[in-house]
Amino acid sequence: MTNVFFNSDIGDDERRNGLYNGELYVYTPSTGTKALIAVAREICEELFAPCHPAEAQHHLPVEKFSEILKELKPRFIHDPRCKEIIPLLLQEHGCDLDRTYFDVPRLRTAAAGDYLNSGLAYAFKPHRDTWYSPPMCQLNWWLPVYDIEADNGMAFYPHYWNRAIRNSSNEFNYQIWNETGRKQAHHQGKEDTRVQSEALEELELNPELRLVTEPGGMIVFSAAHLHGTVPNTTQRTRISIDFRTVHLDELETDTGAPNLDSHCTGTTIRDYLRGTDRTQLPEEIIACFDESTCPGFESTEETATVHV
Repeated sequence: MTNVFFNSDIGDDERRNGLYNGELYVYTPSTGTKALIAVAREICEELFAPCHPAEAQHHLPVEKFSEILKELKPRFIHDPRCKEIIPLLLQEHGCDLDRTYFDVPRLRTAAAGDYLNSGLAYAFKPHRDTWYSPPMCQLNWWLPVYDIEADNGMAFYPHYWNRAIRNSSNEFNYQIWNETGRKQAHHQGKEDTRVQSEALEELELNPELRLVTEPGGMIVFSAAHLHGTVPNTTQRTRISIDFRTVHLDELETDTGAPNLDSHCTGTTIRDYLRGTDRTQLPEEIIACFDESTCPGFESTEETATVHV
């Protein structure tokens, strides 16, 4: 059974330990989360005008919607305000900014029905983020930009926390994905043909856990949790933000959540920035995770090729 904690005031060390054991933490909006969704809303509402971003799919051809996402998503990622707000948000939630590192926030969309669920609006099947090359101590922070419902959010499948899943993560290399798969996102139409890490067995999706927060409310969970985008049966596009953190304590000891079934190569280790000064992790830490810099590493056809 997965424990869910609401507005817990425990310290970050204890919370991280709980997260690495499958616990979920939910928080009501804070000054930091409100500021972050305000940036997202400003950009969304400018580019989708005169439509409301959550309702634009009912007024725009799918090609136009996709063109807007092509500008919207990188613009949000690279907005300098995000890198200023996230450390404040983390500090609000008890994180030590000198030892906590974060990556840039992503803006996600999940359109209603089958309007658009590929490419820049890829609807993620049930997956663990640990199938995509992060360290096992990565934590995910997720928050909706506009109102959501149980039928357009995401679901957790906590009964898989201690169960391995046969999956294709052995075909995934993060560095190659950045050079190929990610760049192809805008060219994917109704069906996403890029090969991504996914389960290779039929999953038992019940029972599932759907957490609904108000805009700016936040869910924190381990990258090892099986979760996915639920079929959007509402009339509104879900727009959300997520970003990730790692902590130097766990990176130094290579600890975190249990690795049951992740076999990917490459690493996200260079993506994270220190909360205090936005610098990368120390090179000695990076070297421990970046197999291409480790003594004895040899690139092979198996690790160097991903079909995308």
